[in-house]
Amino acid sequence: MDLSQTVLELIDFRSFSNLWFWIALAVFWSSASHWVLGVPWDLVLRAKRNGGQAEADFHDLVRININRILHIATVSGLWLIGITCFILTGLAVLGWQYQIEFAQAVFLIFLPMSLVGAMSIRAARHIHMESLQSDALRKRLARHRFWVQFVGMISIFVTSLWGMYQNLLVSPLG
Repeated sequence: MDLSQTVLELIDFRSFSNLWFWIALAVFWSSASHWVLGVPWDLVLRAKRNGGQAEADFHDLVRININRILHIATVSGLWLIGITCFILTGLAVLGWQYQIEFAQAVFLIFLPMSLVGAMSIRAARHIHMESLQSDALRKRLARHRFWVQFVGMISIFVTSLWGMYQNLLVSPLG
């Protein structure tokens, strides 16, 4: 086996049979679950457990990230929706009309992530409008985290089913 063949196998664009795709999928969803509205989940737990400075840091970080999310949504929300829809439509057409497996894989990551983005904007608006503090804020972040994890589980399940189907199609048995 020569070096060029090894390198080409390492960066193979057949995504669903590539270990790097599955590692990237796991990293995307574990990061989305850990960083709830830009706040690390361990800080939420530490603020609840210790109070004091950890609680103040938690509130400051939530306030900063909520304001940042709402500012981006207000200033460039329509542009972001348009660009996101354009990219997702392009990936869907490339993936399923032209049978490009890499586009299918990226679409199966970005579509649920865009749903998580919309859920984050909704949660940020709710927290800002209600001026949630302490336990109510932690409860709202926990609920948001639960739904992000739920979307992640469904996404991983659908992606793995589609990936197995694609791998069976190209296997010697298919």
